[in-house]
Amino acid sequence: MSITLESITLDRYFRISERGSSVGQEVRGGVVTFLTMAYIIVLNPIILAGVPDKTGHYLGGGTTSGSGFAIIAATTALVAGLLTILMGVVANFPLALATGLGLNAFVAYSVASQMTWADAMGLVVLEGLIILLLVLTGFRKAVFDAVPRQLKTAIAVGIGLFITFIGLVDAGFVRTSGIAAPPVQLGIGGDLSGWPVFVFCVGLLFMIALYTRGVPGAILIGIAATTVLAGIVESIANVGGNPDGKNPKGWNLNVPSWPTNVVSKPDFSLIGDFSLFGSIERIGFISAALLVFTLLLADFFDTMGTMTAIGAEAGLNDKDGTPEGAQKILIVDSIAAAAGGAAAVSSNTSYIESASGVGDGARTGLASVVTGLLFLLATIFTPLVEHIPNEAAVPALVLVGFLMMSQVKNIAWDDPEIAIPAFLTIVLMPFTYSITAGIGAGFITFVLLKVVRGKIREVHLLMWIVAVLFVVYFAIDPISRWIS
Repeated sequence: MSITLESITLDRYFRISERGSSVGQEVRGGVVTFLTMAYIIVLNPIILAGVPDKTGHYLGGGTTSGSGFAIIAATTALVAGLLTILMGVVANFPLALATGLGLNAFVAYSVASQMTWADAMGLVVLEGLIILLLVLTGFRKAVFDAVPRQLKTAIAVGIGLFITFIGLVDAGFVRTSGIAAPPVQLGIGGDLSGWPVFVFCVGLLFMIALYTRGVPGAILIGIAATTVLAGIVESIANVGGNPDGKNPKGWNLNVPSWPTNVVSKPDFSLIGDFSLFGSIERIGFISAALLVFTLLLADFFDTMGTMTAIGAEAGLNDKDGTPEGAQKILIVDSIAAAAGGAAAVSSNTSYIESASGVGDGARTGLASVVTGLLFLLATIFTPLVEHIPNEAAVPALVLVGFLMMSQVKNIAWDDPEIAIPAFLTIVLMPFTYSITAGIGAGFITFVLLKVVRGKIREVHLLMWIVAVLFVVYFAIDPISRWIS
């Protein structure tokens, strides 16, 4: 009887039945989301542990590159787990959070190089607190509401194309050519070479077949089966990894194998390793403010695009394209930015990979709770997570990219005032590897076209403000040079 009562309570709290889902569906979706973004546990340490700060010290450990890898990995998983659970419980939205890719690279290469790691993480905390203030005052939600519905649709479509590109690149199906033209190419030298690419292709085709046959859990089944295939291939062919780029036919990130140590005791000593105002003492107020502005704008609009896309795929957006419980989503995301800095693993943000879980049925915050719990488990199972290959998980991104691209039909392509901004939003996300760049180009162009066609009054005041901010964002380098 108690089990029945607990199930009823769970259903009512997360509104599972109301959203046409089930507990099993939510659990499955949560697992899929974790599998498609678990790479951050390994990738974040690769980015943060290999760059010295201005004093020559590395994050998490002394003066040796990579010495802080295990500490960063464990803390990355811990923060991601706690914040993703918070998103599920508070916002009831199937959205997972973790250290933001791109943002962590910016912190490592552009911020920490000018100061200590503690100072750099202090800037991240400041940025998160500012965003939280903007949310609590209603400004961030007001900006979101001011964006035209069809531009929100374009953001979702652009992200679909973006995550497809991410999946293809991470699998080695698409690679840089090393020359000016063409900048990217099919596989190695135009050929699909190497066992990892073969595993990816088989996994993708298998996943597509399951999906088109209407098999429940197609994405999760596809990931699991492809992981097994990867393990078999590695045990027979002994492919190896490609850590230094000298084995282009090797596995992209993790080599599929059974680790010697499945469990390890996590080290969370990085938590609290930040200096809130140390950066101002080192580089001055203006330079520090410009760095905070760059971080803030990227965080501000990446999340807006991500939650729009997830809400659209899950059927949780209203007629204006705004996700249900948007304010709560933004509050949790803002807290995540500051929390990531306070834990010294860089700003945490909403992950578009959550779309993979939504594509497999997730519709409520229960899926996020499941994903978060798996991240917490990963803090002690880090050795195991490190051996799941990217090539087994990223086929999900390609399939979900297709699902998100289907919304393109809802854009009025015969109206240049919306079609051109929508087009730039869609294509610039994958071409620049930046959600923020795509959104910025779309906003600026939208305002410009309204002006040149004499429709200034149709532009919301907040769209004007944001467009100007994006101009500053794109011109941040010359502005910084001029000020200094």
